[in-house]
Amino acid sequence: MAESSDERALATRLSGLSDDQLSIAFRRRGVSTAASWHDWFDAAEGLLDAAYIDRALTRLPRAALRAVSGDVGESADGGAAELSALLLAGEDGVAYGIVRERAAALADTRPEVFAATQEVAAPGAADAAATAAIAERVFRTLSALADVVLAATVSPLARTGAGGISAVDRRRLVEAEIVESAEQLEDLAAVAASAGLLSGVDREWAATDDGDAWLRLTSAARWAAVVEGFRAALPEALRTSDGGYSPVAGWLDAFPLDSDWPARAQQLQRTAVAWGLVGGDDPTGLSIEPVWATPLRLGESATPAPLAAELPAEIDRVYLQADLTAIAPGPLAPELDLRLRTVARRESRAQASTYRFDADTVAGAMTGGETAASLKEFLSALSLTGIPQPLAYLIDSAAARHGRVTVRQDAATGHTLVASDDEAMLATIEVDQSLRPLGLVADDGGLVTRVSRDAVYWALADARYPVMAVDGAGDALPLRRGRRAGADAAPPAADYARLLATLRSGGGGGDADAAWLERELDLAVRSRGIIVVDVRLPDGTERSFTLEASGLGGGRLRGRDKAADVERTLPLSSIVSVRPAS
Repeated sequence: MAESSDERALATRLSGLSDDQLSIAFRRRGVSTAASWHDWFDAAEGLLDAAYIDRALTRLPRAALRAVSGDVGESADGGAAELSALLLAGEDGVAYGIVRERAAALADTRPEVFAATQEVAAPGAADAAATAAIAERVFRTLSALADVVLAATVSPLARTGAGGISAVDRRRLVEAEIVESAEQLEDLAAVAASAGLLSGVDREWAATDDGDAWLRLTSAARWAAVVEGFRAALPEALRTSDGGYSPVAGWLDAFPLDSDWPARAQQLQRTAVAWGLVGGDDPTGLSIEPVWATPLRLGESATPAPLAAELPAEIDRVYLQADLTAIAPGPLAPELDLRLRTVARRESRAQASTYRFDADTVAGAMTGGETAASLKEFLSALSLTGIPQPLAYLIDSAAARHGRVTVRQDAATGHTLVASDDEAMLATIEVDQSLRPLGLVADDGGLVTRVSRDAVYWALADARYPVMAVDGAGDALPLRRGRRAGADAAPPAADYARLLATLRSGGGGGDADAAWLERELDLAVRSRGIIVVDVRLPDGTERSFTLEASGLGGGRLRGRDKAADVERTLPLSSIVSVRPAS
């Protein structure tokens, strides 16, 4: 059991922390949001419980484990701060007694985890050949992540309860050759989340506004945004005091007792390799870094210029072919690539990319707001070979079909109206089984539903009807598919709001001495313990009584005096201290 002085010190400290500070510490300690703590003393007792301590020790970095035993070496300085942040030590970084006891017991079986290890040397500089290979890997990774973020922009990716991407979306993206494996997809999703490009919304990974803006950056700027987000999200044990990170080769050894850490460390190392922070995923490769990674490791801002010099130059022209393809002889500038992909399907993802036009892709572009004129203007400016006649015909025929079905919202009723001059098409829509959830019913020459305009629009578009959204005046109203994840995350205290409210209402923070004294007396009464009570008499002197505590209430303590064998009643206001009888 924890020493009472430690519990008291921790309770007093807890009462002075903010809700956000408490929530962060509770989350890191694995405290349940439904914990049955009623006041700060309950919380302190719970946090210093042996089982809670043992669980916390297994998740400590090596430096913090060394700090538990009082090692004040340079590598343990940060460990002491970690112990304090995790409420395993006081603000001075000295571990509480129960923490030292549990660590000592653990050291008997695993002494090596508390010992100092040889410092991992800083990585050496990559030579020209390695630098070129690293840059090529970064280029492939950038392309893959752009495709993943773009996919989430069009339609959020379903995720599992554990946070990973669902099997259906994994298989779809792997089969489309956007990623090479499910493992790479999970790595990309993790780094995208750390850079703020994707965010978890309910059971989906959705693109953020930052992710949408990132897609329009140059390749070098995309890299800088990702690696700075990755660095900022690294565990504190891997970060250095100057804002950088420790050598990647040593990351696997950072949390020697955490059974989950090896898998997590390997993912972080794979990410560092994929984004060009080190040379490769073998021990030799992890010990070299290209010139653009050094400033980042040392805590400085990312410097993408050296990487940009190694990446293929971006181009702004393509060859439009009579077979309805577009050939980009190099990586197309992001803005142009994004727009081209609204009207054509990208088929290859090498430095020289191929895009294919068909009726569905052109119709999809028009569904997204393009017109025949806007598409021809864009493609004419983009093409080195003009617009081939088959492509022009495809655009014109799609435009002729587009808009035969209109969707608008009725201002008076709020209902959505579906209309068309083609009565046969309306009849088909009315009986289309895939559209039954919309609840469309015939009304005054059209179809009406209570479902929102946007939902009806995209349901018709997915069913490949030539649909167009219009406003009240009948003018075309371009709609953009997909939703953005909110940029503002819930405050850290949100999950623990109920527990924090209970703790703050439970007291113990105002007059901590009186609250602690009453708690000790209450525990003594419950256990019928023998205690020594120091009492201040009216003349200012103090006297000690050895009592078997029997009752507490009305501001008084009752108990049998073991020396005089009489019942005594002592006012709590006169009690100076209490301690167990020896």
